[in-house]
Amino acid sequence: MTRKPPSHQRLYEIASQQGGYFTAEQARRAGFTSKLIWYHARRGRFARLHRGLYRLHQYPSSPEDHILEAWLAAGPAAVVSHESALSVHRLSNVVPARVHLTVPRTHRWVGRRLPQGVTLHTTTRPLRPVDVVIRGPLRVTSAARSIFDAAESGTAPEQIVLAVRQALEQGLTTRRELLSVVDQRSQRVADLIHRGIEEMSVA
Repeated sequence: MTRKPPSHQRLYEIASQQGGYFTAEQARRAGFTSKLIWYHARRGRFARLHRGLYRLHQYPSSPEDHILEAWLAAGPAAVVSHESALSVHRLSNVVPARVHLTVPRTHRWVGRRLPQGVTLHTTTRPLRPVDVVIRGPLRVTSAARSIFDAAESGTAPEQIVLAVRQALEQGLTTRRELLSVVDQRSQRVADLIHRGIEEMSVA
């Protein structure tokens, strides 16, 4: 079977939708062999970040590059979550010290291929479609799910209350959505959610 020639245009289209990043598998689907990928990396056209992940040289950077890099390295089952998701949604004033990702428990092995500075969370329950949204190229937990997860993992109470208020103000969630799952979380988390809703009501 004749191998299709490499398409730099196709690879650029893929990378441009992902902040300039692309995986080795995506490059192969664009017609690049492993040898050709390595050749372009040696010539400086591709920047090799770590195993299986590359970036187009001189592609404009963004403040969320570190999140995008970690998410792509984790694979398609990963979702940006917890404080990192709050940051993507522009909720609260929290500045995450690490990138937080969530994967199914069966995919916990991906932690071995992640860059430094990443915290990997696992879940035995598949995320519901309503729990995941698309923000640019990223798959991110919804505003409501992000708030609950961050609260459970110990984010400062005042930041959770602020995130609730902001999410309601911006229409990223509703009181009904928050209250529909609040009883499934700890009492401490429930109290914070109720506090945020109450503060929004009297604002």
